[in-house]
Amino acid sequence: MPDLLEARAPASDDAAPKGAELIRRQLATLPNEPGVYRMLDEKGQLLYVGKAASLKKRVAAYAQPGKLSARLQRMVALTRALEVVTTASEVEALLLEANLIKRWRPAFNIVLRDDKSFPFIALRRDHPFPRLHKHRGAKRPGSEYFGPFASAGAVNETLNALLRAFPLRSCKDTVFDSRSRPCLLYQIKRCTAPCVGRISAEDYGRLVEEVREFLAGRSRDVQERLKAEMEAAAERLDFESAAVYRDRLKALAHIQSRQGINTDAVADADVIALAIQGGKACIQVFFYRDGRNFGNRAYFPAHTRGSEPAEILQAFIAQFYTERSPPALLLLDQPVPEPELLAEALGVRAGRKVAIQVPQRGDKRRLVELAVKNAQEALARRLAELGTRAELLEELADRLGLEAPPRRIEVYDNSHVQGAHAIGAMIVAGPEGFDRRAYRTFRIKRDASPGDDYAMMREVLERRFSRLLEEDPERSRPGWPDLVLVDGGAGQLAAATAVLEDLGLGDLAVLAIAKGPEREAGRERFFMAGREPFALDPKDPVLYFLQRLRDEAHRFAVATHRGRRAKEVTRSVLDAVPGIGARRKRALLQHFGSARAVAQAGLLDLERVPGINKAVAKAIYDHFHDSG
Repeated sequence: MPDLLEARAPASDDAAPKGAELIRRQLATLPNEPGVYRMLDEKGQLLYVGKAASLKKRVAAYAQPGKLSARLQRMVALTRALEVVTTASEVEALLLEANLIKRWRPAFNIVLRDDKSFPFIALRRDHPFPRLHKHRGAKRPGSEYFGPFASAGAVNETLNALLRAFPLRSCKDTVFDSRSRPCLLYQIKRCTAPCVGRISAEDYGRLVEEVREFLAGRSRDVQERLKAEMEAAAERLDFESAAVYRDRLKALAHIQSRQGINTDAVADADVIALAIQGGKACIQVFFYRDGRNFGNRAYFPAHTRGSEPAEILQAFIAQFYTERSPPALLLLDQPVPEPELLAEALGVRAGRKVAIQVPQRGDKRRLVELAVKNAQEALARRLAELGTRAELLEELADRLGLEAPPRRIEVYDNSHVQGAHAIGAMIVAGPEGFDRRAYRTFRIKRDASPGDDYAMMREVLERRFSRLLEEDPERSRPGWPDLVLVDGGAGQLAAATAVLEDLGLGDLAVLAIAKGPEREAGRERFFMAGREPFALDPKDPVLYFLQRLRDEAHRFAVATHRGRRAKEVTRSVLDAVPGIGARRKRALLQHFGSARAVAQAGLLDLERVPGINKAVAKAIYDHFHDSG
């Protein structure tokens, strides 16, 4: 376990040592042991996390800032405190460093922006009739997982083809247990209806083993067996069965043809390549499992300017596998520092050996070159998008009379149905597009009159900016918007500006966007304090940009509102009855058809429901017929 050697709060005394001087004074107390060090600024914010085989030797390099890069010189100058954690080994230090960077995203570390887990195909094994379905998130015991796939679309397409080839159930247990007749999937031959006994457990088990073999890479064996069964059925003149086997073979061929470039060069491997241009970096990852290409994804790490390519690649790999298991082999386009240490750390995380290779020729090199090409193309597209956004932000600043192009735009919208389930939503956008990690929702707490959007807007903005002021009264940290955009007209603008002025934030730029006559896109009216309402040319790119911001805020607000409203709708009046759990509620609904029919049922009728004894029936009846 890591040992916390030193954790000092930032010094507030102007005479206290800082920067390189602070580091020089603390060198004498640092051990010659492996560990992790952390630099903090005057507000206690984390600036940088690093690992070391020897803390004393590694930290000593920061005592001579003249030998450091400009980025690290600035970091040292801002340092007001040093925290050190010793670890049992350098491998443990590397793992801890990656975890801390992933969690805290320090301003001077190379940071992987990765807010999505990968989807897998999951096969349930803890049920008499296992389920085949898409899964994203933590792996659960009792299931087998095949993947990862690069996107949900790739999983859905593969899963649909699999269910044509291997018609296993994909429904949840609650649906499976409540069926009394086959569903539509049985009618279109995507399921064998084990829920109502249309297939024996033995025959279903054979389908399960076939899909396991196929997903585990033994597809040729499965296809040869299906082909032999098709030919045997044809010889018996059982053309209906032969057609079923034929269709299954077609589905398997479709899966293989849609998985892109398959290869015999690797079994399980991730191919990782880096491209750098214009101060930006792109890392492309291709996923190969059992020799099949499961797709690829591009990543754009932050804080890479001034860093060496090998340093960027190493930092990416260490963080990329903090929450996912690495395959047995990583193929890279260039060497990374300390590859043996990195491979050992990944092996600890995976629980088995992990190899890192930089192939120079042959089939493996061709896989790497494909990843390099895709990284370069993705980075070119990204730079083009960033250039377009930068121009749009400059033009936006010009249209609105801002001092500089906004780096952070916060957009607010509300969603409700006559005041019920009211939700406030905030989205964030900037030079690199939408920052979905920064999106926030606000459950409206005050009782708002139906349609009182002004009161809702005031509550959301009060809560948002009061908290910002509490956390950063000096307004010196990132996170403050340069422009606040609200959906609405003069009324929304007045509500927003009043809140900000009351909080002493009247200098923040606020723009209200109102829909045009008959809600026609392109005829929006804009409102800002101190100027007359105005419109933009219908073909102005800035107008399209503002429309997109408004529409994204509206989409996010409505989606959140519908999700919460759906939860309320799905709540049953039976939930309030003491002693009624999920099983009894299901039995009551299956017997009577609806919660309303349960509430109107007589005592004797309730006692006839399977699983409902006399005491429970009396409790249900009294709950709905209590005259008091």
